[in-house]
Amino acid sequence: MDRGSAMRDPEPRSIQRETLVDVHGVPLFSSTLEKWAPLWSFKARPDDLLICTYPKAGTTWLQEIVEMVQSGGDPQKCARAPIYKRIPFIEIVHPLLAGLEDAEAMPSPRTLKTHLPAQLVPPSFWEQNCKIIYVARNAKDNAVSYFHFHRMDQEMPEPGTWDEFLENFMAGKVAWGSWSDHVKGWWEAKDRHPILYLFYEDMKEDLTREIRKVAHFLDKELPEAVLNRIVEHTTFDNMKANPMANYDTIPPSVMDPAVSTFMRKGIVGDWKEHFTVAQSEHLDEVCARELRGHGLNFRMEL
Repeated sequence: MDRGSAMRDPEPRSIQRETLVDVHGVPLFSSTLEKWAPLWSFKARPDDLLICTYPKAGTTWLQEIVEMVQSGGDPQKCARAPIYKRIPFIEIVHPLLAGLEDAEAMPSPRTLKTHLPAQLVPPSFWEQNCKIIYVARNAKDNAVSYFHFHRMDQEMPEPGTWDEFLENFMAGKVAWGSWSDHVKGWWEAKDRHPILYLFYEDMKEDLTREIRKVAHFLDKELPEAVLNRIVEHTTFDNMKANPMANYDTIPPSVMDPAVSTFMRKGIVGDWKEHFTVAQSEHLDEVCARELRGHGLNFRMEL
């Protein structure tokens, strides 16, 4: 029996696709809305670290990097449990994933995860001046990755065809809302709060450089040997093969690897295999319009 199957979580009782509801102008899961009051009143602590991304922008990658940096490059600390158990996802309501109640019960210092746009993050994170790390990914690759995630995760809303999904993505009619609003909101927030704003494309270009940024932000000194160990541990190929990071321990009835793996390609420019010329030009226009004047620039290829 392989390590992943040996630690596989039990099958949930029934698999149902989430429905989206409007939460202060942002489409979120109906299950999140039901828990909104305790989520909004969540009490952050000053030494909390919040990892935030738009979905499928490098969240799991950053989580593993952060855990390796915090542990001084000890991979055994990261092997203690699947990543979705180690770092609570504060707005998710799911029997297999650590969520709000797990976060509340965790000892300090806590590392927490969210996909919430800046305006919907519980106010205590701002009040406590918590450190936040955000990763942004170019819209085209982000859309492709999110589409395939909808296909494989049997609890996500039905994605429809690629053309249909892309229209919904550009209109912000997907879970966690508009990509452009999300990346802009957090870009603006970094001027007022301790936020390290990273780009997926930069991480792909020079992972060592970006891990150094994370370590500096977290006030961690990394000897060269430790830094190299973290880089090796968090390469895409090693992450994809790591059952404690690749979601392989989630039952296939929930995340179906026969449809798509959780970690699929992890490259910059895969959008070229999916977008028509017209779709590419249309999204370029949308991004140019939505990001104008914000100083945000995304690379569509390396």
